[in-house]
Amino acid sequence: MIIQRELVLVGSLGRTRRLALFDSGSSYSIIRREIAEAIGHLELLPNPSEWVFETAEAGRTVQARFRLSLDIRFDDSAARFSDEFIVFDECSEEVIIGAQTMQKWQIKLDFKNEQVIYRKTAVRLRV
Repeated sequence: MIIQRELVLVGSLGRTRRLALFDSGSSYSIIRREIAEAIGHLELLPNPSEWVFETAEAGRTVQARFRLSLDIRFDDSAARFSDEFIVFDECSEEVIIGAQTMQKWQIKLDFKNEQVIYRKTAVRLRV
C-alpha cells in the first residue's frame, strides 16, 4: 500500500521539496539520481553487484551503484528524520520512502484516511 506526501529533503549540497511515495512494500528508501546529485555527494555502494532490486514490473530488475544520506523534513514538524537513500538512475517516482526508514522513525501509514503519521516534535539526539 502507498500514500504520497510532499516533504523536504536536505543533503550536504542543498535541499529540495518533492512529492514522495510512502511505500510499505519497498524495503529501502529510493531517490532518482538527478535529484540526488543536486542535493548531496553520492557514495559508491560496497559490492554494487549485490544491489540489484526487483521492480513492480514482473521480471524487471534495477541495479544500484550509489547511496546518499539525507534529512527528511515535514512542513508541520520540528522533527528531523535522517536516513540512507539508494540512488537509481531511473525510477518511476522521484522519491520513495521505504519500510526500513518508516520503521526506524516510527512513521505509520493510515490508509483509511490516506495520512502519513509521524512525530511532530523535535527529536532529541542521544549517544
